[in-house]
Parts: sequence; structure tokens; C-alpha cells
Amino acid sequence: MSPPREAGSRGRAFRQVDVFTHRRYAGNPLAVVLDGEGLSSTRMQAFADWTNLSETVFLLPPESPDADYRVRIFSPGRELAFAGHPTLGACHAWLASGGQPRSELIVQQCAAGLIPIRRAAGRLWFAAPPRLRSGPLAFGEVDQIARGLQLPVDDIVVHAWCDNGPRWRAVMLRSAELVLALTPDPACLAGLYLGVIGARDKVGVVALADGGADYDFEVRAFFTAGGTLREDPVTGSLNAALAQWLIGEARAPTCYVARQGTALGRDGRVHIEQEDAETVWVGGDCTDCISGEVML
Repeated sequence: MSPPREAGSRGRAFRQVDVFTHRRYAGNPLAVVLDGEGLSSTRMQAFADWTNLSETVFLLPPESPDADYRVRIFSPGRELAFAGHPTLGACHAWLASGGQPRSELIVQQCAAGLIPIRRAAGRLWFAAPPRLRSGPLAFGEVDQIARGLQLPVDDIVVHAWCDNGPRWRAVMLRSAELVLALTPDPACLAGLYLGVIGARDKVGVVALADGGADYDFEVRAFFTAGGTLREDPVTGSLNAALAQWLIGEARAPTCYVARQGTALGRDGRVHIEQEDAETVWVGGDCTDCISGEVML
């Protein structure tokens, strides 16, 4: 449906950004309304539903004295407290439109709190927020996920809660090939936010020099929206929690690259670096695809 007309609608600066890729139209698109002041929650949600992208963000003045700007993040049907690719895409759009951070770190305010963002190696990085829930999944959930992925349960090597706002459940499979071959059952996975990860044969930065691949893990993410099972092209929040989980259990190196979106014809890359025991940085490239105005 089209957004309802409201009195006082006007042209607002708008960008559509591709996130987690250096190549346009190969990552995860994000709609960014650069001036969200005066818009009701209903209006924001209706516009997000209309764009039909995985997320739409609205930039607002910060309420915290420690923040450079504030965002509200909407996916079709609901508002999110935090999401990864909107964090990087909103920051990219804010900087590109003339935003000036007050310190070396950029600080974004969202419903989940203050998110530090840094600029390094030519890309933006956000500090992974703490997980709200961790630990292994219940046996019944693992069995349901295996049936939903149409896999023997033994193909799931390990599993965990990766809830950092979106209630991600995550499973690690035996190989990247298994991840790419998945044909999920929508009915069995209805209502779940599910992340699936599988390692390449050789894991670690040294793999770059041995075979030429520029990634270490294959990731896919599935969620239900509007009663339909969807696959997210590239997912910052999931990859942030996956990194905290896998590095914490020594199942991944402290610096690695995840590839996501392959099954959708995308070519996303998520860069992970652990700084210390408390801080994991999640990085990605951002590219502009559309710039102009929207009537809101």
C-alpha cells in the first residue's frame, strides 16, 4: 500500500545506500530519510512498508548529549531497536550529507542505546552491542530448525542464541557448501529469526593467500515478515552476534570475513575484528545508489 497522505507533507532529502559491498546493487539496500523530524511512528512505518526493503531508517536530532545523531529503524511490519546494516548505511548517509562528528568516533543513538562507529581501512565499523541472550538452544528448537532446513540434525555442529535486538537463533553447519545448498521449509521456520553459518575448508586470514578466496565463512539469514519467510541479503546484527559467539568459543579467528547473499545473487562481505575481550567491530563498505527527495 502507498503511505497515507498527511497534512504538511514535503520533500525530504533521501538516499538509498547499498551496504556491505563496494559494488553497487550487490549488497543489502537501505532507504535513508535524512530528515525525520515531525513524522509520526505510523507515517514512518507506512513508508517502510511501502519501500519493502528489509530496513528503512529516519535520521533525527540526538536526544543524548553523547550522540551525533539519532535513528529510528523500521522493517516491514515493525520497528527495530537495533540493526547492523542500517547502522552503517545511516552513518554513511549522514556523513555524505555533511554530518560532522564531534570526536574521532561517531556515536549513533538508537532504541538499543549508543552505538560507536569508527572509520578504518576505508570502511565504517560499528561496535557489536552486547547480546541480550546467549547460550545453546533447546533441543526441541534445534530439532525444529533441522527439519526447517531439511537437514539431518547431525549436520548442525553447534548452536546458540544470538539475540542482540533481533531474536536471532544461530546454527553452524559442517561446511559452506551445506549452507549454500539449503532449501528451507517456510512453514517449519515460521516466526523464527534464524542465522546459518558454515566455514570454508580453511578458516582464517591465511586462506586469502591459499586459494584466492576473500572470505572465511558463508552466512545466510532467514526471518518471517508479513507471514512470508524471507532471506536477508547481508545482515550486520546477525554477523555481530555470530562473531561474539564463535570467537568467544574459539570456533573462529579474531579477524575474519563472512560472505553473505550468494544464494540471492548478491556478493556481500562482512569484516570482523576483535579488539579485546569486550569489543568486536563489524565493518562493511557502503555505496550510494539513489539520491534525491521523497514526499513525506
